[in-house]
Amino acid sequence: MIKEAKRLESVQEYYFSKKLQEIATIKTDIPVISLGIGSPDLQPHSEVIEELIKNSQIGNNGYQGYRGIPELREAMATFYQNKFDVTLNPTTEILPLMGSKEGIMHISMAFLNEGDKVLIPNPGYPTYSSVTELVQAEPLFYDLKDENNWQPDFDQLEELAKKQPKIMWVNYPHMPTGAKASREVLEKLVDFATLHQILIVNDNPYSFILNDEPISILSIEGAKKVCIELNSLSKTFNIAGWRVGMVIGKENYINSILKVKSNMDSGMNFAIQKAATKTLLVDDSWYNELTKIYTERREIIWEIANLLKVKYDKNSAGMFIWAKLPEGKDDKEFIDEILYEKKVFITPGSIFGSNGKGFIRFSLCAPKEKLIEVKKRLEA
Repeated sequence: MIKEAKRLESVQEYYFSKKLQEIATIKTDIPVISLGIGSPDLQPHSEVIEELIKNSQIGNNGYQGYRGIPELREAMATFYQNKFDVTLNPTTEILPLMGSKEGIMHISMAFLNEGDKVLIPNPGYPTYSSVTELVQAEPLFYDLKDENNWQPDFDQLEELAKKQPKIMWVNYPHMPTGAKASREVLEKLVDFATLHQILIVNDNPYSFILNDEPISILSIEGAKKVCIELNSLSKTFNIAGWRVGMVIGKENYINSILKVKSNMDSGMNFAIQKAATKTLLVDDSWYNELTKIYTERREIIWEIANLLKVKYDKNSAGMFIWAKLPEGKDDKEFIDEILYEKKVFITPGSIFGSNGKGFIRFSLCAPKEKLIEVKKRLEA
């Protein structure tokens, strides 16, 4: 048996990968309803589907350029200008990605050496820490806590800065909690990064879901010197399986990431790029309809949360509801009890870090009919 690489010693199989395999083995007369993963169940805009079909029939199925087609980069620049008031050069400051998740790996490989320190939010997206381990860098977890509305503690950050971290992962609207960052908080983060020469990577895929105030960290004065931003079309435009994202920032940062990316893939499918271009240019009615649907679903999730006697914040953003269990309840035991007794899967908060213990996360990616069925099962 060939031994696996040492870098895998500190990395486990992704939680949802293992849990979904477990769920598949449950013997049940009724299907398990998942409120776990944030995989949009809604369809893309009809014109986007038409664009995909049309360009699939053209026959341009060869390798594509590593930087993406010019029309896609121009649409991304227009999107950032219109939605965030951020001006970008589409030729030099935008790099399309096959989903922003691959960007986490590309960025880490581009900027981290073995032993470099990385600031990672706790709780936060597990891939930040797993990729840090894979490139043999060292995670430094900074606390986000309920009592501080899941905002960074800048006194703690100053202490952690003494260890000379090279990268800091930031994610607002925050996953899993749905907390939003004010412009003032983002300004403080830019000042912090500038003072300590840290590269901030803001992961920003949830800005347009149940959020009236979308913001990019690159709209902050001086941010381009020390910040790059990841974004994704998956959540906002219901094309998670198409794998379309982007990293934006200063030209030299983008060029460094491109060195990695160009050795990892051979370009994104042409038809998907053309359809993604169309997606980014949809009018505001798209966002309004998305908000309407998720608002209706959220109302039912709040009713489900009330049945479970868990506390939640009605001001959160994004496609999840983060809820606090009664004191002393173990989140993994709690969700397993519901899974096996009611055949409903909810995500335990502890998979996002130690500060997620005692919390659970509901996904809004299920139709109203299924949410109503969940409510009935819990009431029975």
